[in-house]
Order: sequence, then structure tokens, then C-alpha cells
Amino acid sequence: MARYIGPKTRIARKFKEPIYGPDSSYEKKNYPPGMHGQNKRRKKQSEYGVQLQEKQKAKYTYGILEKQFRNIFEKATRKKGVTGEILLQLIESRLDNVVYRLGISPTRDGARQLVGHGHITVNGKVLNIPSYECN
Repeated sequence: MARYIGPKTRIARKFKEPIYGPDSSYEKKNYPPGMHGQNKRRKKQSEYGVQLQEKQKAKYTYGILEKQFRNIFEKATRKKGVTGEILLQLIESRLDNVVYRLGISPTRDGARQLVGHGHITVNGKVLNIPSYECN
């Protein structure tokens, strides 16, 4: 499956948060990326813009693409309860994220690579699917 492999500092500057962890170049340039980044005349964002930005932030944080995110969201809407909380529970229960949370890997990308190369076993079985849903 594809994943984002572009510049990580640019994404961190876009959201004004160090999404991929501490970064020295992010600290040097604390303004948005691009040609007009230093012009501090940004218009107030609409409610839709705020929601879209939060969704994009979650996608980049967990390393999930749009189609996977949509499928997880649809699964969350089918379950009973608050959709947002269930969505985060489903994302947090992915195997690559569990490996990251256990501290086996220092980054989510590294955890995804460990899983993809078959270094992780679940219940005695070697798994190489980062999106495997753990209980």
C-alpha cells in the first residue's frame, strides 16, 4: 500500500504542530510553508476548514491514506457510540500503531516497516500487514 514519503517538516509547518516528532528545522521556521508563508495575513478558517484540517492531521499522524481512513470511518459509524471516539479506537488498534505504542519502534514509520518485514508475531503467527486490527 502506498504511504506519504514527502517532506515531513513541511507537513508539521502546515499544521503548526510537530506531527512527526521534534524537528530542528521546524523550530527555525515557525510559519506556514510555501511562497506566502511569512505573510501573516491568513483569513479566518471556516468550520469546514477546521474539520478538514483535523482530519488531515489525523491521517498524517497515523500514516493512513484517504481510502483507508474512509473505510475506518464507515466501520466506526456502523458501531454504537460516539463515532469520533470509536474512530480513534479503531486507528489506535492497528498493528503498526500498537507496535509504536509498545515502544518497539521510535516512530510510526519504523513500526510500519517492522511489521511489513515480518518481524512481529501475534498469537504465534508472523504478520506483515500494518493495518491488521488487534484486540
